[in-house]
Formats: sequence, structure tokens, C-alpha cells
Amino acid sequence: MAVWPTIERFIAEHGAAALVTLAQAQGSSPREVGARMVVAPGGAFTGTIGGGALEWGALAEAQALLARRDGVAVARLDRALGPDLGQCCGGRVLLTIERFGASDRESIAPLAKSEREGVLTTISAVGGNGRLVRRVAAERSPGSAYDVQPDGRVIERFGEEPTAFYLFGAGHVGRALVTALAPLPFAVTWTDARPGAIPEMFPPNVAAIRDGEPVEMLARAPDGAFVAVMTHSHALDLDLVIAALQANRFAYVGLIGSATKRARFTSAMQKTGMAAGVVEKLVCPIGLTTIKDKAPAAIAASVAAQVLMAREAASAANKTSATQPGRARHG
Repeated sequence: MAVWPTIERFIAEHGAAALVTLAQAQGSSPREVGARMVVAPGGAFTGTIGGGALEWGALAEAQALLARRDGVAVARLDRALGPDLGQCCGGRVLLTIERFGASDRESIAPLAKSEREGVLTTISAVGGNGRLVRRVAAERSPGSAYDVQPDGRVIERFGEEPTAFYLFGAGHVGRALVTALAPLPFAVTWTDARPGAIPEMFPPNVAAIRDGEPVEMLARAPDGAFVAVMTHSHALDLDLVIAALQANRFAYVGLIGSATKRARFTSAMQKTGMAAGVVEKLVCPIGLTTIKDKAPAAIAASVAAQVLMAREAASAANKTSATQPGRARHG
């Protein structure tokens, strides 16, 4: 969810909006600190803080705050999920609810603009009405989406940097995978030079490339990108897989196919002199092998789950590397 563009839109359409933020969590909670949702006066909302009784109560409190006319701009909910709400998570959470109206448009506009352009980090202090007064930070926050500093300031991160995902092939599975990745944090570059292979309509996180040399295009992919190969040609598949693995800079290289296809590709790559350790990095068959359904949508769901797991693993590895003394950081 784009937070500030949504708040800006809700104010334009409904006159006001409330921002609900999961500011603190102790023990188990349904969402992580920094989870947010934006609520309109009539109850329409986007985003989630975890669902269930916690979210239902937060929606009611947000609407109540939006209905007030006494100038109060902030409410806080401190809830023990078990005793207070009957939820089995067992933790305790603090929610902040902030009210915004037409008079806030000028201060919201630069935040909305910055978030549309990418990940937004803000530094905030509590203002006179109890609401956070935010300014755009010069550097992105490497921490959580909501960090309270020792001096009381709050550093927040809005939006998420999508992972570059290079998808080669627009067959049945390729089309299904594009749909499966649409709501997920991936920026997809989709390539197939066959006339009409890539449809005219596709999700907004996709850039379609209908011409050019696929292997050369792979060379332009950024470090850490994910690569999924599922073209109409086994020869092209092999060329792409060899180029991707030899580059030794991609976080994931997946190939659609069976164990037999993997064995044939492994043999072909070893004959070119590729080291066994490099060849072993190939993910084939692609997707979660525990899912046996071969329908394109099922394969796509399986691949989407697998790449989300790989994305989280790569993110954790990058954070560990960044925090270890003496280790070089790579962008």
C-alpha cells in the first residue's frame, strides 16, 4: 500500500483520512511493527494491521476519531491480544491513529510525491496536537518501518524497494506468473520477442520488452536480480541459464522443466567447463516441488511462494553482511 498517496486521495474523495500504525509489539502479533492501514470516514480502508478483532476495533476507533469536531488529531490503542481481544497471538500491541483533513494537504503533498518516486524515509517529532510532524529524510532507513529513537524522534519507512525480476517467456506459465507476481514486491521485466506473445494488458509492476536479444538484455539486469527462464526454446533456455549462472551476481536463477531437463542442462553446462558449484545454483524444477499440480496457475503460485522465500533469505543475508564489522557492503 502506498500510504501518503492514499491519504491524499482519501482526503480529496472523502474529506478526511486516518492513518493507523502498529507502533509497538511485544510477543506475538499478527503483523510486524510499522504495518499500516488508511481509513476513510465512511469505513472504507486499504492496508492491514493483521485482521481479526484488533483490526475491527482499530477501524471503529479510526472512524470515531474522524467524526470528532473538537480538534483532537490522535488516538492510541494499547491492547493485550489475548485478554482484551480474545486473539490467540498472545502478544501486546500499541496502535497510533492520526487524523488528517483538508487543512493538511500542503504538508501531505511532498510526502505523497516522495513515496510515489520510491521508498520514503521520514524523521518525525510530536507536534502540538500530539500528531507526528514529519519531514523527508535525506537517507533511507535500514531498520524497521517504525523506529522510536532515544530522543523521542520517530524514523519511519514507507513503501518497499521491489526486487528486480527478469522473466523470459510469455507462454501459459509466464502469463500466469506475471499475474501471481502483480501484488508482490517485484519489478518485473518481461521478455518475449514472438509476435503477440506478450499481451497488450499486464500489471503495473511489469515492463514488457517485445524485441531485442534476450541474453544481451540479461546483461543489463542489476546485481541481485531474480531470473526466471521459461521460453519456447530449450536452446534459448540453455543460453540464458548459462549466461545468468556465469554472471554470478543474481540472487535466484530458475528454470522451468522436469528433473530430466535439469539433468540434460547440467550435462551440457559441465561440458562447457562450468564448475559444479556454479551449476548447482540453478533452481530446476522451478517452484515448490511439494506442489504437484501442473496447471499454469498452480505452477505460478508455487514459483511466487518460492521467490518470496528466496527474497526474504537474500534480504536477511544482506542485513547480516551490512552489520558485521569489516565486511564490505554491496548495493
